Amino acid sequence: MKKKLVSVMLCAAMAMTLLAGCGGSPSDSDSAAGGDANAPSQGEDSTSGGDKEQADASADDADQNGSDQATGTGGKSCAILVKSAGNPYNKKMIEGFQEIMDAEGVTCVVKEPEEASAEAQIKMINELVAQGISSIAIAGNDPDALQPALEEAMNQGIKVCCMDSSVNADSRQLFVNQAGIEIIGETLMEAVYDITGGEGQWAILSATSQATNQNAWIDAMKTVMEDEKYSKLELVEVAYGDDEYQKSVDQTQALLANYPDLKVICAPTTVGIMAAAKVLKDEQTDVKLTGLGLPSEMADYIGTDDAHSCPYMYLWNPIDIGRLTAYVSLALVDGSITGAEGENFTAGDLGDYTIEAAADGGTEVVLGPPFAFTPDNIEEWKNVY
Repeated sequence: MKKKLVSVMLCAAMAMTLLAGCGGSPSDSDSAAGGDANAPSQGEDSTSGGDKEQADASADDADQNGSDQATGTGGKSCAILVKSAGNPYNKKMIEGFQEIMDAEGVTCVVKEPEEASAEAQIKMINELVAQGISSIAIAGNDPDALQPALEEAMNQGIKVCCMDSSVNADSRQLFVNQAGIEIIGETLMEAVYDITGGEGQWAILSATSQATNQNAWIDAMKTVMEDEKYSKLELVEVAYGDDEYQKSVDQTQALLANYPDLKVICAPTTVGIMAAAKVLKDEQTDVKLTGLGLPSEMADYIGTDDAHSCPYMYLWNPIDIGRLTAYVSLALVDGSITGAEGENFTAGDLGDYTIEAAADGGTEVVLGPPFAFTPDNIEEWKNVY
């Protein structure tokens, strides 16, 4: 899916005041991939329209001050606003998004809040509106709280889509979904069933209690649990690490202390699964782990022997989420799509997509099914992302 980049140097001014933005047997697929953050770091704001080195430098610079200039080839300027700074998963989405914008000669504005909150994102949305940006692509920290700011952006003619974690249907024109909610819920629930042997206590370690993607997957898992097949499984707690590494560590330690008969932790967040894996290794516990994780962060913990806590996990490619989101943003800006159900567009090497109805009453495009990372393939993927 690699696409040859066309380097285009654009006029752009860096900056802005800082504010610090995964049963049965697992199966392989042609693409893999992404989840949620490491220890929090400062927020970032960068504008670029040049080669890969320039893109990386601008996306990593958290100390720029000044104001963004929302100009690019043909006046187009497209923004990506992720959940929080310092998150490897978010970084990979930004990388994919920026790659396509650079190739198309469009100014890419990167926004990364210092904390994963709706308030931080609202401030950045308002800044983008003031800049006269062409489009905003956002991974929402709250499904509803962002609505007034995003509605104002759309009222100003700015195209709005969301990716990875949706905002409500009234706050967007289209949602770029990494995988179908039901299939993620079914996949994770089957993994829990498989690893526990179909019975016993298990817990969920999630991100924030307001995270739309996390909550949707957890609700889907609970729906799957209603089947008689899962009647011997007991979900003891849904814990929230708020996509913060240390808090996720603390929550994992609390789960181990509070539930001595716990058999499995399922963490549908890359930050949570990494933190839990470290705790389980340090504690030398028999508790096992699965969920959604980055292969580069989880390679040392994946294995089927007693020394490894995670037999297998899942994800999708966050770089491809960024790429697909970029194509959606560009198509919305040039008017080739409006976000209506049934519309079709081509996303470069990713292929053709048809816009579908989403469960919340809006519309979406779905990247593809989750991919299984196992002891057999983790060495291949850990150097990819």
